[in-house]
Amino acid sequence: QVQLVESGGGLVQAGVSLRLSCAASGGTFSNYAVGWFRQAPGKEREFVAAIGRSGVGTTYANSMKGRFTISRDNAKNTVYLQMNSLKPEDTAVYYCAARGSSMYITRKNDDDYWGQGSQVTVSS
Repeated sequence: QVQLVESGGGLVQAGVSLRLSCAASGGTFSNYAVGWFRQAPGKEREFVAAIGRSGVGTTYANSMKGRFTISRDNAKNTVYLQMNSLKPEDTAVYYCAARGSSMYITRKNDDDYWGQGSQVTVSS
């Protein structure tokens, strides 16, 4: 059983950067692929970025490429999401998910482990 806790969100102005963290406990973290998703009010949860178990491989939603960077530190059991040049449309609750798989997590799956989410609000 893996527990995930997101942190690092907040209220920021457009154009600035934020780094979210997803801290894991309760499992061998390097056995889990991790993905970031976000959900804006009234919208479905959407894929943001994913990283493989070793951290070598990553993939992004097209709209996030170039602005967001996912990384992980398995020694710290943590995955990060660096978000640059934030826009008001990035406002959402950001969630991380983990799966004991070699495959990227790019689709929401209720069987995965999920954190409680971290609110990011970007003002114009």
